[in-house]
Amino acid sequence: MSVMPGFRCGRRQIQSPFARSVLTVLLLSASCTASEPMPAAGDARAEQTETSARTVTSRPGDDWPVFLGPTHDGISQETGLLEKWPADGPPLLWEREVGTGYSAPSVRGNRLVLHHRIGREEIVECLRADNGESIWEFRYPSRFVDPYGYNNGPRCSPLLTETHCYTLGAEGKLCCLTLDDGTEVWSRNVKEDFNAPDGFFGVGATPVLEDGRLIVLAGGQPNSGVVALDAGTGETLWEAVGKETWDGEETGWPSPKQYEWTGEEMVVSYSSPVVATVHGRRIVFCLMRQGLVALDPATGKELDHFWFRSRKYESVNAARPVVIGDTVFLSAAYQAGAALLRVSPETFQFEEVWSAPRGMGTHWSTAIFHDGHYFGFSGRHENEAELQCVEAKTGEQVWATSGWERPLTELRQKASGEIVDTKTGEVVPWPFYGRGAAILAEGKFIVLGERGTLALVEANTEEFVEISRCKAPRMHYPSWTAPVLSRGRLFLRCEDALVCLDLLKPSGDNQP
Repeated sequence: MSVMPGFRCGRRQIQSPFARSVLTVLLLSASCTASEPMPAAGDARAEQTETSARTVTSRPGDDWPVFLGPTHDGISQETGLLEKWPADGPPLLWEREVGTGYSAPSVRGNRLVLHHRIGREEIVECLRADNGESIWEFRYPSRFVDPYGYNNGPRCSPLLTETHCYTLGAEGKLCCLTLDDGTEVWSRNVKEDFNAPDGFFGVGATPVLEDGRLIVLAGGQPNSGVVALDAGTGETLWEAVGKETWDGEETGWPSPKQYEWTGEEMVVSYSSPVVATVHGRRIVFCLMRQGLVALDPATGKELDHFWFRSRKYESVNAARPVVIGDTVFLSAAYQAGAALLRVSPETFQFEEVWSAPRGMGTHWSTAIFHDGHYFGFSGRHENEAELQCVEAKTGEQVWATSGWERPLTELRQKASGEIVDTKTGEVVPWPFYGRGAAILAEGKFIVLGERGTLALVEANTEEFVEISRCKAPRMHYPSWTAPVLSRGRLFLRCEDALVCLDLLKPSGDNQP
């Protein structure tokens, strides 16, 4: 049995080396499965920790219990946050070593749940959000090996209710655990149960919960691309999407003009489903490998579908659809670009508003809608990636930035690998965001660049304005997991570390 590395309080900064090579990567999400829950330490300490963790925290703010937060769109409603940061970044509350994976942690009350992998085990671990101490963990064996050489940890984020924790592992093991102590309630292997072909990077679409139904992108053949399970028992309620959806579909490509189903293709991709109310009706939107599907979450009945995928075989749809009113924004890398659809109030079918094959191509991080615009990271490779602002009505780009707005000649690499601003002579964080990730709070984006640069950026629809920048403690390449914000605490995760920063203004602080 692996021993979980301990946590450590205090600030430590590690500069990322200045890398010249361009790396190609795909990010996914991460979550869990089961074996036997274990207290993190001795019984007395575990009982004491558990009692403390059950206490409702008095710290102001909101939970972040699911992928991309309580509204599923990367937008936080928290207030009272720092309007600018100290030169060395927001205060560090705690840090700890963790196993591999790309999943973001989820937070409910004073419980933080992380799904990660150490050795040959996937681990669902519940920590105290205020200090990082472990409450319980749930382990099970994993033999998953990423075929492209990326890490072998979970890709999907935990889904937390008041009483339960749902996780989905890289091999397709889906678990329902009690949030109180990590006891397994039920589990299933969705790859085996629904005959799902292997994906490029394992299983990576985080499930969603809707009215007692756990909606999972299982990717099963021939028509089990999306399934709904009873959240309490794990029993299958309906199956949909696959051959019946896409066989004979017009592709819009020179060749083939119509898609012919083979029975061996991947049905699912790495984009997590999202449920929204459109024209008074609940609809689950699922961006599959072949394109977007709209389903009735109660029955699985298809309302419509829209072909949207790259012509490249080695490609994925990984960013979540963004639903605003009756519109749905789609974006993907691999020269797929972006498209905006409108849902008809009469037929609930899709109408294309605009399409931009060379437009914003989000790789894995989901674009965020603000003030009539979409903000997102576009680009398949690190060296071409940009943070872009795109007008929602037209798809036209307003501005774009690599994160460094000055001449490259004003940067110098030291023998140690550190980056120096030649105008000031100071060592600076990695200058480029790369394929970063962002969340929005109080009209500002909190950006985590893929080499550990942390930035505070205005949600400005006219120009790029960066307010603050620092090197995030312990974050290094690849930092591909989106930030998580709960009760003024910012949680950042990379392949071997989880850190917690304090974004709340000091009591009585009246910053201009």
